[in-house]
Parts: sequence; C-alpha cells; structure tokens
Amino acid sequence: MAAIELAGLSITLVSAIIVLLGYSAERFSGTRFLTSLLPFAIGVLVLILFASFLFLFWWKLRRSLQGRTVILMPVISVMLAIGSGIWVMDERFALAFNHFRMLVGGKQEVRRVTLAHQVYAAYRRQGVGAMRQMVARGEKYSLLVEDAAGRFQIDPDLLLGIAAAESSFLPRNSSDGGRGLFQITRVPKVVENEAQKHFSGQKRSIIDDRYNAYLAAATFKYYLDEMHGDLLLGLLAYNIGPANGGLRFIMQKYGVTDFTTIQPYLQHLPRDYPIRVLSYALAFRLWRQEGTLPAYQEGSNAVRIQRIGIPGLTSDF
Repeated sequence: MAAIELAGLSITLVSAIIVLLGYSAERFSGTRFLTSLLPFAIGVLVLILFASFLFLFWWKLRRSLQGRTVILMPVISVMLAIGSGIWVMDERFALAFNHFRMLVGGKQEVRRVTLAHQVYAAYRRQGVGAMRQMVARGEKYSLLVEDAAGRFQIDPDLLLGIAAAESSFLPRNSSDGGRGLFQITRVPKVVENEAQKHFSGQKRSIIDDRYNAYLAAATFKYYLDEMHGDLLLGLLAYNIGPANGGLRFIMQKYGVTDFTTIQPYLQHLPRDYPIRVLSYALAFRLWRQEGTLPAYQEGSNAVRIQRIGIPGLTSDF
C-alpha cells in the first residue's frame, strides 16, 4: 500500500513539474536577467517550496487518517495519478512538454525541433491528396517492405518512406542506374552479402521486389551504423552511396559533424532527401495509427500529428 501511494504521488508530482516548468520556459523565454532569468529562477524556487508544503500537508493528513483506514491514502494517490494521466492526454500538455524538452535538451533539442518542422512543412506542401496516392501505391508493397525492415531492425515506416522517395512505388530502371523499387545502384559488397544470407544462397535478381527491399534495408542499416545512429546522416549516406568516398569523405573534407552543418556543402537534391523521406514516413505512420491522413493546417491537427511523431526522429515519447 505504501508503494502504491508513493507511486501515485510521484506520477502526479512529475507531471506537475513538467507542465509548470514547460509553461514557465515559454512564458519567461529570453536572456534578459530581470524579465526572463530572474522570474524563471523565482518560479523554480516557488515550485520547490510548494512541493515541500504539499508533502508536509500530505504527511499530516496521512497521520490523522492512519487509524481510520489503511487504503484511503493509497486510493487518493491513485486517483490523483489517474487525473494526471488524463491531463497528460490533453493537447495543452503536449505543448508544455515540448517547451520542457527544449529547456532540458538545449541546442540538441532546438536542432531536432527545427528539423522536425521542416518535415511537417514538407508533409503540408505535398498535400493530403498526393500523400494519399503515395500511401495507396505503397500498400501493394507494404508486407514485403515490413518483412525486410524486420529482418534488419529498421522502422518499417522509414523504409516505406525511402521507397516513396526513390521510386514513388513505381519500380523501374532509371537512366542514372537506379533499379527497382528502391532504385538500387551500387551497394557495398558486405551489404550485398548480408542481404543474400536471407535467401539461402540463391542468387536473386536486383529487380525482384523482395530482394530489392532486402538490399535497401541492409544498405540503410549499414550507413546508419556508420553514422553512429544519426538518422539524418544515415539517410544522406544512403542517398549519396559509396561513390567518391561517400558521405564520410565529404564530412572529413569540410570538417562537419552533423546534418545541419553539412547542408551548405551539398547540392539541393541530397540536402532535401532526408526531409522528403521523413515526410513520407510520417504519412505512413499516420495512416497506420489513424487510418487517415489529416491536413496539417486544419484545426488542431498540427498538435495531434506532432504528438504521434516522426518515425525515428520524434517518436521517443
């Protein structure tokens, strides 16, 4: 009973802290001492004092009721936790949570949020009609793409997004050498061997949709590992391929370390490639979870879409 009571109070307090700090970070954002930094610091102090007062009040109430019932206080704490859970589901909490992430995450979170909004903007520019058409085309290949993604531990929506960006789910041989569903050109030999393992040594044609998907999944996994799990750089490396040393050579040449700093040194198409992939991946995620593709600019859809998150980029909550 004591553990249940403590858990309920902890959930309630953590939710309150996130909301209050999130709203405070928004209300007092800035660098001026008197109008931003000092009021925020005072707010944190007030929050600590208020939390201490509540715990003291709870302790006295607990002692006064201890002789009457054993389960009353745990029940009250669970009810408070449930109320906090309902509160968390409200869209206003999502806004406060985003501000709290910005407060704690610093530059890294600012960079992530900026990239996320580039993806949301790309989703909006494409339009619901075009995205629905892309999702409809992708349904024919969804099972084999999901199978390939599962074999190499990749989010299937991400792999579907790559296929959408590469071929629009219209497998063909292109003038630039791209072949099949994922427009496979050159892949590292180790990647080809890794994909081949799943076909019991049987040599498959690169234009075979299933083999093409396995090659794409293995290639993306290879470059994602090479970029130490950085999703944007992994997608860039996949798009650039091994030609002329690949993305690693470009990064070493110009001394850049992330997607933001490398953009000025890339042509428009590869710079835009990860954003396009993620906008398609977002559409497949929305279709999978919502059964529809809401227009980003209508009503409260923007907040709802942000809560669902972009596969691999904002889906950690």
